[in-house]
Amino acid sequence: MNPDQDLARDIDACCRLTGSFTLRSGTVASEYFDKYLFEAQPGLLARVADQMVGLVPHDTELLGGLDLGGVPIATVLSARTGLPALFVRKQPKEYGTCKLAEGPPVAGRRVTLIEDVITTGGAVRDATRALRAEGAIVEVVVCAIDRSPAGENPLADVGLEVRPVLTKAQLDAARAATG
Repeated sequence: MNPDQDLARDIDACCRLTGSFTLRSGTVASEYFDKYLFEAQPGLLARVADQMVGLVPHDTELLGGLDLGGVPIATVLSARTGLPALFVRKQPKEYGTCKLAEGPPVAGRRVTLIEDVITTGGAVRDATRALRAEGAIVEVVVCAIDRSPAGENPLADVGLEVRPVLTKAQLDAARAATG
C-alpha cells in the first residue's frame, strides 16, 4: 500500500461508523465518519495535517479552521506550515469581542479554509460568505474527508475549490481491500 492507502485504511478503521445518522444537511446516512475519533489521535491527526501541507495554495496568508472539527487540524497545519491560524465560529460570539473569526484580521487577506468532513458543504458555505463579508479572499477549502458524490463540487455555487486529503471512494476502496 502507498501512504495514501495506508492513511485511508487507518482513518476508515478509526472513524467509520454504521447505523442511522442525521447529517447537518438533514440527510439521513447509513454511514458516518466520526472525525473526532481521528482528530483525538495525535498520530492520525499529524498524518492528515502532513498530507494537507501540499494542498494549501502557495499564496495562502491565513488558515481558517472551522468550528469545531477544523480547529485542531488547522492548529497542527499551522505548526507544519508556519502560516497563522484563524478559528472560524459558526456564529459570532455574543460577548467579549463578538467576533466570527478569532485570530488575525482577515480583510484583504487570502484565507484557505480547513475543514474535517465535507458532504454538502453547508458549514463551509456559511463561513465563506461570512468571511467574504469581512473582506477576506476565500477561494479554496482543504478538507480531511470529502464524502460528496464523486465528480461533484458541492461548493461550486460559492466559487470554492475543494481539495481533499481523502475521498469517500478512497475510504471505500481501503475498506474493500482490508475485507
